[in-house]
Parts: sequence; C-alpha cells; structure tokens
Amino acid sequence: MYDLLPDRLPWFIGGPILGLLIVGLFVLANQPLGASGAYVQTAGLFRRSEGVVKWRVWYFVGLFVGGLLVTRVFREDAGVRSGYDALREVFPLGVTVPLVLGGAILLGYGAALAGGCTSGHGMCGTAQRSPASLAVTATFMATAILTTFILRIATGGAL
Repeated sequence: MYDLLPDRLPWFIGGPILGLLIVGLFVLANQPLGASGAYVQTAGLFRRSEGVVKWRVWYFVGLFVGGLLVTRVFREDAGVRSGYDALREVFPLGVTVPLVLGGAILLGYGAALAGGCTSGHGMCGTAQRSPASLAVTATFMATAILTTFILRIATGGAL
C-alpha cells in the first residue's frame, strides 16, 4: 500500500530513540522495558494472576500488531515470510524446524534462568549498571559472535 518505511531503520536514528524511550520509562514508571517481562505479564493476564501490569500487556500486543502493520499495510512487497529464509536456503525444512524450535526453547530457558531477556538486560540492565546484566550481556554477545563464527565455517559462508 505505502512504501513509507525503509528496509531497516538506521542505527543512529533507532538507537537514540530507543535510549530515550528506556530512560523516559524509568523516569515515569521506574520500570525497565523488556519483551520477556511483557510476555510474562500477558501470560499472567490469561492465567488471571494478581498484580498484572496492564501497560506491559499492551506493550506485548503492540509488538505483534506493530510488526503486522509494518509488514502487511505499509509495505507493497509484503509477502508471508518466516524470517528464516537464509537458514532455509542452506538447510531443508526437516532440519530448520528442529533448529528453530530448539533455539526457542533454549532462549526461553535462558531468559527464565537469567531473570530477563537480551533486550531487558542489554538495554535496561546495563543502563542501570547492574553487574548481573553486564555479565549476562557479555555472555550472550560472546555466544552470538562464537555461534556466527562457527556457522560461517560450517556452512562455507552461506549463513
């Protein structure tokens, strides 16, 4: 419909906007901005748990609806994409699905074990100078770099 958005927002625009959003949320609500926290609050709403923070539920819904709007309404060339096209070019579907499922399980386990997700620790925790968040962020960044290096070698540079 409208081709208003580029493929990617430049880091020098998105980074400062996100930083201001994080600082603003700390100033207004004294709470961090994180995706796993929003997921936990949304799950708590469906389980009818006490003390659900409603704005986090709306944040979680907004992540989904915003992504849907950007890909379906604001892009002319929007087709159905899985986000794993590069992986699918190298591995068959029978390998890709277990890899993605295994990765999702490890990601959820890691977020539960670490007390938050990469966005929560990397952006909000390090902004608060939390020693745990600094350690977690260093660990997942080192792991991501190592994994990328191993995938490059294993696939001959195809991934």
